[in-house]
Amino acid sequence: MCLWCFSFAVTSLEPIIGQYGEMLKIPCNSGAIKAEDIAITKWKYDKGDGVPGYLLVKQKNQNVSISATDEYKVRVSMDKNSSLLISAAKLSDQRTFTCMVVTGGDVFEYPVNVLIHKLPAKLEISGEAEELEIGRLTKLGNCVAKDANPPANITWFKNNKPLEADGKGISIKVSVVVESSTGLSTTTSTLEYSAMKEDTGAKFKCRADGLPLESSSMNFTITYSTENIMLEVSPQKELKEGDNLTLKCVADGNPAPTSFNFHLKGELVTVENTDTYTIANVSRDATGEYKCSLTDDTSMEATRNITVTYLDINLSPSGNIVKRAGEALNLSLQIDSSGKAEVSWTKNNAKLGKQPNFTKLGYSDSGRYEWTVTVGHITRTASFDLTVEGKGLKKSLTQGEKTDVQLLTFVSSLSLSLVTQLGESPFVNGKITHKIKVVPSANLTVHCTVTNRLGNDSRAINVSSLIEEVRMDKQDQSEDSDQTRLVVGVIVGLLIATLVIGLAYWVYSKKSKQGSWKTGEKECGSSEEEKKLEEKVEENSQKAEV
Repeated sequence: MCLWCFSFAVTSLEPIIGQYGEMLKIPCNSGAIKAEDIAITKWKYDKGDGVPGYLLVKQKNQNVSISATDEYKVRVSMDKNSSLLISAAKLSDQRTFTCMVVTGGDVFEYPVNVLIHKLPAKLEISGEAEELEIGRLTKLGNCVAKDANPPANITWFKNNKPLEADGKGISIKVSVVVESSTGLSTTTSTLEYSAMKEDTGAKFKCRADGLPLESSSMNFTITYSTENIMLEVSPQKELKEGDNLTLKCVADGNPAPTSFNFHLKGELVTVENTDTYTIANVSRDATGEYKCSLTDDTSMEATRNITVTYLDINLSPSGNIVKRAGEALNLSLQIDSSGKAEVSWTKNNAKLGKQPNFTKLGYSDSGRYEWTVTVGHITRTASFDLTVEGKGLKKSLTQGEKTDVQLLTFVSSLSLSLVTQLGESPFVNGKITHKIKVVPSANLTVHCTVTNRLGNDSRAINVSSLIEEVRMDKQDQSEDSDQTRLVVGVIVGLLIATLVIGLAYWVYSKKSKQGSWKTGEKECGSSEEEKKLEEKVEENSQKAEV
């Protein structure tokens, strides 16, 4: 029986991934063999071509013994679980390491494949384009992922949507360079892009696939030639005579054109470093066709028809007009405007339904007339003051209600008439009204006469008296006849004195009136005097009853 014969078993473990520059830990048997059953643990690695390189060995109840003679001599160690520890992992550590375990009469080997990964330090975009031109394939930039293992895969994004090469408007070229000293890779992805107008303001960036790394966003100026041109006019709603007219030429090119031609009704004006041209204080002659165009491409032009709103009116006659009643007044109305006019009339600030027609003037036609004409936002007015004259004409004379019968009775008994002027109305539409109050003692005729510088006229009306006799008991008369005569005499004397004074005052106040009234008797009395007279009559009446 062979005392030094062993049985071998080889079990392959899952590959592990270590991070570049960090401690690399490679498990031995993953706990398949208990530590107390292990007599010897030994680590080795494959140098290539089947040549092993021994790293370290540990016998039971003894310390670890380093057997490596190369760079691993200072980098390897073993933990209590028999795992191999390698400091500062390098890409050269990507190989197969084998853990050999001896137990009793058996030998087990556990080979482990090691991979070393390294993230790029960051993603950077270099060689950015200053601007992109529509329809032209232009290098947008380079996205670079340095010092990575394995080499980074890069994807470009526009507005967070991935871009794929299509051989037309999108081209993506990738190159990978391995650094000889470190073995790390640098990946460069170059994007060429044919921009469209819609790309104005678009954001571009790149991202490493499967890694939490992406570049900062960038956008580009999109340049394109002018495709459309437009002529804008200010003011936009209505251009009136005297306004300033501003023309603005708007082109959609980028960068925008800086010089334009303005065609002003056949006159050519070129402006530099601006897109506007202003015509001050325009007149109606400015109405017509206007154009603007590019100085470097006159075929790109825009046209606008512009109308200047204006309004002129003439009213004849105007001012103060004096006409005789019955005559005609012919009005001449002239309107010169840029469009249809709206016309309205007022008389003494009251709106009329139509234009006044003065074929036969009457007093009521007198007044102030105003003619208003509107076109757009322009309004013009003209006016005249019409006065219609003629000799005074009394149209009517009316008798009012008979009132104050008791007063009439006492006055009648004195054979006198009391006349009171109630007032007159203002002169409106050729008409004025005078009113008087007559308290007759007998039937009489009232005459009304009106006079002005052109003539006079008069009318008359008959006024009847209501007389109520005061009857007294005959017996009382015989007994008190002397006393009654005395009382009546006193009353009559007082009344006559009062009436004389009132008549003198009333005649004096009427001298300034053009119209006059005649009652067929002496005129007398004012409203105040009439009141005093009534009070006096009442007092005497009471005495008479006594």
